[in-house]
Amino acid sequence: MKKHIWILMVVTFGCTTTVEKNSEKLTDAVVPVADHTLTSEQTHNKWSRTIEPVLTINSGEVVEISTEEATDGQLTLDSDTSDLMNLSFDPIHPLTGPIYINEAQPGDVIAVTLHKIEIGDWGWTAILPGFGFLADEFTEPHLKTFELAGKNNVRFADGINIPLKPFPGVLGVAPNTDSLLSTIPPRANGGNMDDPNIVEGTTVYLPVFVEGALFSIGDAHAAQGLGEVCGTAIEAPMKFLVEIELMKGSSIEEPQYENDDVYAVTAYATTIDEAAKKATRYMIDYLVSNHGLSRNDAYMLCSLAGDLKIAEVVDVPHMLVTMSINKEVLSK
Repeated sequence: MKKHIWILMVVTFGCTTTVEKNSEKLTDAVVPVADHTLTSEQTHNKWSRTIEPVLTINSGEVVEISTEEATDGQLTLDSDTSDLMNLSFDPIHPLTGPIYINEAQPGDVIAVTLHKIEIGDWGWTAILPGFGFLADEFTEPHLKTFELAGKNNVRFADGINIPLKPFPGVLGVAPNTDSLLSTIPPRANGGNMDDPNIVEGTTVYLPVFVEGALFSIGDAHAAQGLGEVCGTAIEAPMKFLVEIELMKGSSIEEPQYENDDVYAVTAYATTIDEAAKKATRYMIDYLVSNHGLSRNDAYMLCSLAGDLKIAEVVDVPHMLVTMSINKEVLSK
């Protein structure tokens, strides 16, 4: 299997090290064959270093990972709104994993490339009382289900069709804690980022906090707008083919990602303002370390070509903001 060539560069101001793949297109490589397989029954739904791994791999190995939809089987294609009243939040966000990566240590980075994403046969979206950006206004439950098999888009209502753009709502590594943390808010370990731009062909860089990293993935979405304002996307079972590579001697504070079109940084905080400021700082760091700019020039380039976007606003107490720059701007 062809391995990627990594460029590791240290930020002059501050302690962050950023990462960048070589210049070849990320999607040009042939889709690899899986070295391992995980089923949607090999799951957990908390973040903790105490959760035992279900698989151990070496850097560069490829894993086919099946994931369950967000309710862990409590809803089906035939469910209706009345079923929401009996929904338990205890099994919400079943994540397949954790995966232990040999030689991964705190301070390293793992690069997770989403080589292929296959949507399951069905999905759902809902208004759940007490949850969502306008929870105080939308207090009654409501549910829609969709047949997804063989489709590129779904009919939402008369004259309204939604293109399918599958991605993992949650992917991340274990935080350095014995506590069993909720998967609902995003954190520095990744987690529930709900960024609809992390699609097939994307490589996500995750900071490592514990030995082995303990990577997990789940909460797959067949379609979602930036913000996920009602609290749900088209939640669906899914299958991911991922390659996980260990990057020794590299360090980032929060997840970053890239595809053929953009390089992006992510930042979480309890307010949009603070998350946006953090994302801007992370992009400045990236431009200084990987493109040789002064901090003043990097800051100005963020204003001229950086795109701040709200990835999600509903997973309290945290919100996630990204900043991306098109690679056409950064071409050498």
